[in-house]
Amino acid sequence: MKVILMVWLLCMSAQQALAMGSSTVYRAFTLAEDMQSSDWYSLDEMDRAWQHSVVRLPQEGKIIYALMKDLSVRELPEQPLPLVIYLHGCTGHIAGSIQRMKWLAEQGYGVIGPDSLAREKYPQSCDPYRLQGGLYRETLIMRQQDALYAIKQAKKLKWVDPKNIFVVGHSEGGITAATMTSSSQDHAVNARVVEGWTCHAIGWEEYSGIKAPKSEPVMTLVAKHDPWFDSEYTRGDCSPFINSDNGSRSIVIEEGQLAYEHDLLFDQQLRNQVITFLRQHSR
Repeated sequence: MKVILMVWLLCMSAQQALAMGSSTVYRAFTLAEDMQSSDWYSLDEMDRAWQHSVVRLPQEGKIIYALMKDLSVRELPEQPLPLVIYLHGCTGHIAGSIQRMKWLAEQGYGVIGPDSLAREKYPQSCDPYRLQGGLYRETLIMRQQDALYAIKQAKKLKWVDPKNIFVVGHSEGGITAATMTSSSQDHAVNARVVEGWTCHAIGWEEYSGIKAPKSEPVMTLVAKHDPWFDSEYTRGDCSPFINSDNGSRSIVIEEGQLAYEHDLLFDQQLRNQVITFLRQHSR
């Protein structure tokens, strides 16, 4: 099997990233022509993404750091926690992803971040240096399958409150959060948060809009001048697709430096609004 080797030159070393729980600092990508549709839906591949999930757990005033496959019984909370399934962007669990998960854990949520880049066969889906996404269209299928599998598996965990599960996704993970759909209650969640996506993808219907059921309110956050989505095909925001009747809402940052950013959840005011939204839809 032919592969392309892409090394992400990040602001942290591989050792630092692994200590933080990331396993996707670099990897070998599969060539698109070597992918098959069976790879997208492979249970073995989904389970690999699940086993390599980054886990963050609040416990007695501290945060437990682990990968799912290494999680120790003694690290597990005694009482079930509300849970966030966190969906990383196209570059995997890099520093920003890890920081978001830590922040969510500090708010009292257990956090599980499935690692789609841990799949054995995975093509390159973006070029972060050129701010170019969509390099492999069917990546979205794999991301959706990994997310739905993670939700189902999480509901089986004794330390998870199955009545309070949320999805938060950034960038490509945000696209996944906005578009994943299932008729099974195994995949149902309380609400979804989409950061850094416009809900617009002209010509790629499966990427467009919001496909969450009415029972799952959606909060979307995007900068008006997000540098990743400045083409005529992806420019815009999710407002036209929002169902305000179920508590969904769209936040568009139109002014200041934040209006030109892709990463929004480092802003404290927006963080507060997200936590308020999650708590409003807790049971």
